[in-house]
Amino acid sequence: MKASVIMSTYNSVDWLEKVLWGFNAQSFTDFEIIIADDGSTDETKQKIEDLNQLFSIPIIHVWHEDNGFQKTKILNKAIVKSNSEYLIFTDGDCIPRFDFVETHMKYREQGFFLSGGYFKLPMDISKMITKQDIISQNCFNLNWLKSNGFDATIKSLKLTSSKIIGSLLNKITPTKPTWNGHNSSGWKQDLLSVNGFNEEMQYGGEDRELGERLFNFGLSSKQIRYSAICVHLDHSRGYVTDEVWKKNNTIRNFTKVNKVIKTASGILPN
Repeated sequence: MKASVIMSTYNSVDWLEKVLWGFNAQSFTDFEIIIADDGSTDETKQKIEDLNQLFSIPIIHVWHEDNGFQKTKILNKAIVKSNSEYLIFTDGDCIPRFDFVETHMKYREQGFFLSGGYFKLPMDISKMITKQDIISQNCFNLNWLKSNGFDATIKSLKLTSSKIIGSLLNKITPTKPTWNGHNSSGWKQDLLSVNGFNEEMQYGGEDRELGERLFNFGLSSKQIRYSAICVHLDHSRGYVTDEVWKKNNTIRNFTKVNKVIKTASGILPN
């Protein structure tokens, strides 16, 4: 396999199925899917087994027991389990456009990681999207979204289908190219060199902290937020707390001030 797509999930079977249909409709197909499952019930396992029988893209299910929000730990396990040199990261609530993997493979380059974004959908349209809407790419068509009640804004430019316009917007956007867990990619060896994700961190900046250590390692980043397109399905975030945010910000500040490259709480023990 030339690439491994690693996606996180937790007890969100309907959303995960939609995302997997998106990856089964990719223009570039020489990749595997690794689902980093943070302790879902057997319902998720059964759905993955069912879809594995239908898909041409192999799906690997990496799971550990539910012990609260441990996304960083299961992502590290998925990195170890991957079978390719190049890793593309996303979430189990982000449906990729047909050229998502192709775009990451096109822009990959030694010494860089790639930074993408997402286009957020409201709950009613998130529920409305069907398998056929994904295969036909309706859910990336702004006219289709508007016909179903979506109010277009300047952010709708993220759905541009023009490669020229997308490249231009990548260059002029004021948004910094950071590591975003829903849409980023990099070389497996680089991620191993910084010891993967910091497993002390829970929700809130844990993806950015990985990117900050990659910068400290000497990498640069490329902006592809208007080229690698995915739509984000709406959901609640009951795992967000002020206490965790403060802890994570403290870790990130330490990483920046001390130019930390390898986390002591990562894939390998310090």
